[in-house]
Amino acid sequence: MADVLLRVAAPVRDDGGLLSGSFIRIKMMKTALGRPVTLRKHLSLESSLGPRLVVEKHFAQLGHTYRHGRLYRWFEHQITRPTLKLGLQMAGLYSRGARNAITPMVRRVSLEFPNLPAALNGFQILHLSDFHIEGTPGLTESLAPILSSLRPDVCVMTGDYRFEDHGSSEPVWPLMRKVVSAIHAPLGIFGILGNHDSSEIAHGMEEAGVRMLINEAVGIGDSDAPLWLAGVDDPFDYQCHDLARALELVPDGSFTVLLAHAPEIFEEAESEGVNLYLSGHTHAGQIRLPGIGAVRQNARCPRAYTAGHWTHGRMQGYTSAGVGCSGLPVRFGCPPEIVLLELRRSPELP
Repeated sequence: MADVLLRVAAPVRDDGGLLSGSFIRIKMMKTALGRPVTLRKHLSLESSLGPRLVVEKHFAQLGHTYRHGRLYRWFEHQITRPTLKLGLQMAGLYSRGARNAITPMVRRVSLEFPNLPAALNGFQILHLSDFHIEGTPGLTESLAPILSSLRPDVCVMTGDYRFEDHGSSEPVWPLMRKVVSAIHAPLGIFGILGNHDSSEIAHGMEEAGVRMLINEAVGIGDSDAPLWLAGVDDPFDYQCHDLARALELVPDGSFTVLLAHAPEIFEEAESEGVNLYLSGHTHAGQIRLPGIGAVRQNARCPRAYTAGHWTHGRMQGYTSAGVGCSGLPVRFGCPPEIVLLELRRSPELP
């Protein structure tokens, strides 16, 4: 089984000694699901989640999140969702939207980079986002056989495993375990948290076999020219992302892929030398109208950055439409997508 090169983002103790900024070759282990995960010999997950736990306590005291106040939440549950559902039912469209929501497609995207190490030419990343897994009946059963048929080098998940942004996470675990067990990625599965996720979801995902990146980075693949995966906490609502910390010990000039739940920190990421920015959150609108596109953008960034492939300066990005739904388990003009990205080295000019 392949090793993973981990460069710690802060000094940590190992057998009483202090390690600082050096590579640690960590043997992979198998979880009960047979999924390889890295042994945590760096910062504890609880320590990494510290800022988020503070925000969660604040949200509990407020009774709402930063961006979704009490009035918004009441209006969403009492007016918006029931009215939209009734309207779709009266138009005879609700059942069609529900079928659309459990008919995911595989979107294959080839991206070229002039600075991609030769060892990473042809490297494949499976990008999954916005599961909201317990909110769409039948989604897990639709996803599993498709995921099982794919053979990426690594899988990344960019948050929102839970349907609501509050309440119990218990219904999430059995469904996400089925999803994770269907994925075959020799270099592992890595994930971040979204704005619908509580800190306990990070622990549950790690138990399922997903290595959670909370404002930190890990190098994978060829030890001479690794691909660096950096993950930040949710920049949309929790706002406890720390890109500088996540990239602190990534070597200069390394090929770096950033996982961020929303595309909103694109300017900072490009200025820090990130090569590829992977995000979700927007669902690409979830309901897209002909000639108009997404009715709702739901991100503070240029509209072009809220769906699919985009570029900003020297950085490329991909914002996934996600595999799940929020609000109502329906989709129109915007199928759930399983994204398979292939990295290619740009041909050298003569």
